[in-house]
Amino acid sequence: MNAFTKKPGRRDAQKDATRARILETARDHFERHGFEAASVRAIAADAGVAAGTVLLHFEDKRALLHAALFDDLAATAAEAARDEAPGTLEERLHRLASAFFGYYARRPALSKTLLRESLFADPPWQARFAEQVGAAHGRVVALFDAARARGEVAEGADAALFGVAFFSFYYFALIAWVQGAHPAPVALVDRLVAQHLCGLRPADHPGRSR
Repeated sequence: MNAFTKKPGRRDAQKDATRARILETARDHFERHGFEAASVRAIAADAGVAAGTVLLHFEDKRALLHAALFDDLAATAAEAARDEAPGTLEERLHRLASAFFGYYARRPALSKTLLRESLFADPPWQARFAEQVGAAHGRVVALFDAARARGEVAEGADAALFGVAFFSFYYFALIAWVQGAHPAPVALVDRLVAQHLCGLRPADHPGRSR
């Protein structure tokens, strides 16, 4: 191997590093200037690349926005999945919701723009976001199954249906937060989950609704 031969994988690593730098710069621009005011040219300049390089990685400014949300949610979900601390179903769901709302709170302006745009994402982002939701739903189902094995919920309770209910609560709180209608979305999710679980407890559980 001569001095001018690149090691295997080096080109891919450089490409990934450039992509990550562009995305981080885009996040900063979207947060400070808003989606409409941010420009690909300015993002490229601050990332230290040509505008054409940005467009090689991302089709347009909206694709940059979707990629930023997708990557951030993927990282947040991966971190949440590593949570193996003990706790009741309600406690673990609280930590799960807190992980995502914590991300939104760190970049509030960007998150609100990202969330509005992602609700109407075009392919392929539509399918990618759906996959993320499906994986998160699977996580909730697993937590519910574990709680059922511990006797926290009734044997006949439907885990998949509970997962759907949890996400309905989560999205309701998320929309309320985006609209500025509720300042404490995690607390709202907690209350909705607690009320829903009252009807799913075993007959002898102290939290069973009468």
